[in-house]
Amino acid sequence: MDCLFCKIRDGQIPSKKVYEDDDVLAFHDISPAAPVHILVIPKKHIASMKDASGEDWALIGSIHKAAQHIAREQGIEESGYRLVNNCGPDSGQLVYHIHYHLLGGKNLGPLVALH
Repeated sequence: MDCLFCKIRDGQIPSKKVYEDDDVLAFHDISPAAPVHILVIPKKHIASMKDASGEDWALIGSIHKAAQHIAREQGIEESGYRLVNNCGPDSGQLVYHIHYHLLGGKNLGPLVALH
């Protein structure tokens, strides 16, 4: 498999990690769209939200729980943050491993372009 995020998960590609547990990994985006821009991924490879099923739903919940924790640790929980999942080519999904963009640290307005 030639998945960028699996390579990051496996330590083949370096990242600036901010969170890790048995199921979830989070690291800084290399092209941030906000002062805080962290990618939150499941360690299990699931290509896209449309591919999630069965026990994956508990994993998706774990991702959201981790995102809440990270927002608190990054000091953006109170001021607000955005948690975005792109699903499929029309959404702009470029890496086919489920991931969430956790963005904050400034007023993001109604929209922000993500990759």
